Amino acid sequence: MILVSACLLGIDCKYNGKNNYNKDLKKFLKDKKYIIVCPEQLGGLPTPRKPSEIIAGDGYDVLDGKKKVLNLKGDDVTDYFIKGAYESLKIAKLYGIKKAILKARSPSCASFKIYDGSFSGKLREGVGVTTALLKKNGIKVLNEENYREYIE
Repeated sequence: MILVSACLLGIDCKYNGKNNYNKDLKKFLKDKKYIIVCPEQLGGLPTPRKPSEIIAGDGYDVLDGKKKVLNLKGDDVTDYFIKGAYESLKIAKLYGIKKAILKARSPSCASFKIYDGSFSGKLREGVGVTTALLKKNGIKVLNEENYREYIE
C-alpha cells in the first residue's frame, strides 16, 4: 500500500484550485494498492487558498515548534499544516503504509527541496511538514520525480 498526494492523480486540491496530474505516475500505480491524501485539506485549509511556504526552516523545524508556515498574505497557517501531517500519518498507520509518493517542493509534501520562504520561486534543501512526520515514523517518502528509483 502506498500513500500518494491527491493532486498528482488529478484531484483539484492544489492551493490554486488545480492539480498536478502525472500521467506516468497514474500508469505506474495502475496495478498497485494506494490511498490518496491532501495533507493541507486534511488540516482544514480551503481550496483554493493562498500559497504557503515554510519560513527559514523545514518541516522538522515546524514540527519542533521552531519555525512557522506562512501564506503569501503573511497569515500563520502552521497549525493547519501540522494537523494535516498528523491526519496523513493516521491514515498511513491505519493501512500499514511504509512508502509514500508525495508532491515535490510542497510545504507539506516535499521530500528533498522546498521553496525558501521568500515566495520568489527559489528552492533550498529541506522537507515539508507531512514528509518530516512520515519520515520520523519510518515511512520512506518519494516524489513524482524519483519514485521509480526506489519502488521498482
